[in-house]
Amino acid sequence: MDNKHIDQVRSFSYLGAILNGHNTLEEEISERIVKGNKAFYANKTLIKSNLVSRKSKLKIYWLVSRPTVVYGCETWALKESIIQKLYVFERKILRKIFGPTKESNGVWRIKTNKELDELIKHRSIINYVKAQLLSWFGHTNRMPEISIVKRIHKRKPFTGRPAGRPKFRRDDDVKNDLKKMKLVKWAEQVQGLSKWKSIVEKAKTLSEL
Repeated sequence: MDNKHIDQVRSFSYLGAILNGHNTLEEEISERIVKGNKAFYANKTLIKSNLVSRKSKLKIYWLVSRPTVVYGCETWALKESIIQKLYVFERKILRKIFGPTKESNGVWRIKTNKELDELIKHRSIINYVKAQLLSWFGHTNRMPEISIVKRIHKRKPFTGRPAGRPKFRRDDDVKNDLKKMKLVKWAEQVQGLSKWKSIVEKAKTLSEL
């Protein structure tokens, strides 16, 4: 192009996100998890210290490590494989923070997924991502119709869909969550900023999501 050689690549990183020709997230999620682990273990002195409370260790995870993983999650379409990867990442860290459980017979065991979920009061990484999706969904729906973002969001391509099962979209995920939250008249509720904020906050701790 213009006498310049441009390499053809399968994927590349742009503004912290990995873009590829298949429009898939698996590669990006794996890279984010690696970075999230590095961010967490950069504070391993605090994590291992008995002088630091578990509450403070959890805050280190929530404020340092998790944001590294979920950066830009407002654009994600959460497939089951991605959900499981994120859960595995988080539970591994939570088990290091809260440690094992001692049974009445003196035997130590690792905490179950249910126990971990109760300890963090259902504020899992998936709940956080889904809340962010709801927040951005509300933001775009409140935009004026002439907004570029709104026009792109509502745009329907003129070309036909390729053969096969349609790809799962971000809005499909959000609308499924709205059904789980029993929000039938969401189109009206989304216009109220304070009302929608309360819905987003509720999603952060809702075990049904």
